[in-house]
Amino acid sequence: MAQPIFFKSPPSSTLAEIATLTKAHLVDPARGAHKIRGLASLDEAGPMHLAFFDNLKYADQLAATKAGACLVSPRFEAQVPKGTAVLRANKPFQVFVELAREWHADALRPQSWFDTEGIAPSAIIDPTARLEDGVIVDPLVVIGPRVEIGAGTIIGAGAVIGADVKIGRDCNVGAKTTIQFALIGNNVLIHTGCNIGQDGYGFIFFGPAGHVKVPQTGRVVIQNNVEVGAASTIDRGSLRDTVIGEGTKIDNQVQIGHNVTIGRHCLLAAQIGLAGSLTIGDNVALGAKVGINNHLKIGDGAQVTAMSAVKDDIPANGRWGGHFAKPTKQWFREIIAVERLVRDNETKGKEQE
Repeated sequence: MAQPIFFKSPPSSTLAEIATLTKAHLVDPARGAHKIRGLASLDEAGPMHLAFFDNLKYADQLAATKAGACLVSPRFEAQVPKGTAVLRANKPFQVFVELAREWHADALRPQSWFDTEGIAPSAIIDPTARLEDGVIVDPLVVIGPRVEIGAGTIIGAGAVIGADVKIGRDCNVGAKTTIQFALIGNNVLIHTGCNIGQDGYGFIFFGPAGHVKVPQTGRVVIQNNVEVGAASTIDRGSLRDTVIGEGTKIDNQVQIGHNVTIGRHCLLAAQIGLAGSLTIGDNVALGAKVGINNHLKIGDGAQVTAMSAVKDDIPANGRWGGHFAKPTKQWFREIIAVERLVRDNETKGKEQE
């Protein structure tokens, strides 16, 4: 099984202690003294591990598990093997995650890759930059003029922070990330290799003198508690700011064009492409590889299926998908109709042979 050798080992805890901590119900109190020394998946767990089950897709793994204990809902507890202690919980995965967060708090956000305390000697920091106490700066970082960085923030190795950038408290800036023309709030996690604040793709196309570049004079504004996945890019605005709303979580390799406004608590999966001047509401969920055309509005609470191409506005709470995207019920009906048409034509062709 996977070994958490890069993180602190969790404390050895009895099932009784885990039940108290998680508020799960230990079905057989006689097993309360059994020791658990780690977390694992059903198929890799051993007698000293705690696992969880909440998806029938893994019923075979549950039947064969060697886990010492399993978090499971009342609906499925009878399916747990006799050798595995049952911890009953209405939301077993949620309880499992709560325990994992308690035991592996050091895995929740990156730390200094080099165990740096304070500022590494090889970092280059402009004398006009202001860093509050408790900022960690890893080797080979470059911080420009008039930059401000709040307490508790970690700047990863090789990152470049451009002039006048403001970064709040308790943030993480990943190694080899570049940030310019940006204002960043508190508790923002930016993973490795991101590029934030470069100019957007703005041109007058096919003019007499060729493609004429339009100045991009806006900023990037990232509000509190945002997470930006590795190798993502966020262009600065042209006339207005590019804004990422509070609590939004962005996966790896996402492209966000200039002037885009993303609301609060949105979820953007990997490899999404957002063209310029989009407005995305609060609590929107976009699946992997979604592409959205420019100047559109995506309403609050909308959801878009993975690999969809969006060319029209989506109303609040809309469920859309497809290429080009449309309401999912309509999309499914069209798919079924096309499949039926193909099937009927094949049958007709065979009858004519």
